[in-house]
Amino acid sequence: MENVKIFSLTANPLLAKEVCSILGIKQGISEVTHFSDGEVMARSPESVRGNIVYVIQSTATPAAERLMELLVFIDGIRNAKAKEINLVIPYYGFCRQDRVARPGEPITAKLVADLLDTVGVSRVITMDLHTPQTQGFFSCPVDDLSSIPLFGDYFRKEFARLGIDTQDVVVVSPDHGSIHRARDLASELPNSEIAIIDKRRPAPNVAEVMNVVGEVRGKHCLIVDDIIDTAGTVFACSNAIVERGALDVRVVGTHAVFSPGSEDLLSKSPIVDMVVTNSIEHPSLKGVTVLSIASMIAGVIKASVEGKAVPDSWMSFY
Repeated sequence: MENVKIFSLTANPLLAKEVCSILGIKQGISEVTHFSDGEVMARSPESVRGNIVYVIQSTATPAAERLMELLVFIDGIRNAKAKEINLVIPYYGFCRQDRVARPGEPITAKLVADLLDTVGVSRVITMDLHTPQTQGFFSCPVDDLSSIPLFGDYFRKEFARLGIDTQDVVVVSPDHGSIHRARDLASELPNSEIAIIDKRRPAPNVAEVMNVVGEVRGKHCLIVDDIIDTAGTVFACSNAIVERGALDVRVVGTHAVFSPGSEDLLSKSPIVDMVVTNSIEHPSLKGVTVLSIASMIAGVIKASVEGKAVPDSWMSFY
């Protein structure tokens, strides 16, 4: 790992520090400046000539600023003759803009991938992409990691601690698009079942439950989703499940976007436990359990540098 340098910009400083600690690498120095006119400048005062570089940065709120920081920084280290430029983007912002849903809409997830390819990215490591086709938007290799093993380990221990038999657990998909996540998490919890929410969106960031497919009465329910933004989906789903006789409701979400108003909405829900990862960093989250993805990211970086395969169990397959 002597030839490896790891940098963080403004989105994930704590995660980057933890990754470097696990790998025993001193974190590279980066400088990010936001000028009064809105322009961004990002650079490293260190030499990266001939180095394998990893840059850790989620493109989370403010998404456009974080993306611009990333593009500018990459351009700088490419000009400084880095041997490889690898991106660790735990949360790939703009990922929900992956198709033309209405006439005139852009496919911004593809546009962002094109921009990153253009500035000279060698490889991208991300986690739980919203849809699988996003991997194909890049020209470079993409490793899409799965948080399911992390959540599975947590809930096996948590249910055992609470004396809950996993055969009394139902893993709930909040929509048809998350069925694969529900199945994967259910496979981590022996003898658990799955249920599916039939949901529609009458407007952006508004969720309306139409029906629940599967038996939730008398069960401990675990809703699994990739992104928790306004929390409208998990709020509506948790209420619908409780109305249908669920004993209690827990929620798993990889990416805690938590837009303004979401925490207030969650406080009014019947959810007894909310578990997320630190793919997006927040100063403080009340009543939320945060699991670190640092060990997984460090493991992938180490495997990549040493030319070894990444374990299949860590990868997202659809």
